[in-house]
Amino acid sequence: MIEVVELLVRALVDHPDQVVVREDGRRRDTVYLQVSVAPGDVGKIIGKHGRIANAIRTVANAAAAREDLRAIIDITD
Repeated sequence: MIEVVELLVRALVDHPDQVVVREDGRRRDTVYLQVSVAPGDVGKIIGKHGRIANAIRTVANAAAAREDLRAIIDITD
């Protein structure tokens, strides 16, 4: 699941070497992921009205569902 999110985010940003996706913990059936990107790339990940961020969250939830989990993603710079 982390690999899927990292692949998507690296494809969208100008500085893919600065992308860091880490698991921030698991509680019950929920996994928390934190995505860090370069400050100039935050807007590219969020997108207009959060559409790209929502799409990334949807794909992450689909990947997490294979493990009977739910994914929550936090995007930071």
